[in-house]
Amino acid sequence: MIFLFVTASILIPLIMLACSVKWLISQRLFQILSVIAAIVFGSLAAGAVYTVIKDEEVFMTSIHGIFLNPWFMTAGAYLGLYAIYCLMAGMRKQI
Repeated sequence: MIFLFVTASILIPLIMLACSVKWLISQRLFQILSVIAAIVFGSLAAGAVYTVIKDEEVFMTSIHGIFLNPWFMTAGAYLGLYAIYCLMAGMRKQI
């Protein structure tokens, strides 16, 4: 399973990079999606922290319930792939 994650973490940003080279509109699309993903990710994380503080939960183990939220996981996964894509795009420009 780890092999699948590592392979996808390399291949998906490479595909994104190829698309951005071929179609300039895809660069804007990836940027817009990253902004939306950051807003969703941050809002869900802030909401979870606020709930823990509001409920005065001592051990805060319930904060880990955020990892069960599919929107949180999807947004975080996209941000991770987008970060790798940005690193690859920057490296491409330097070469």
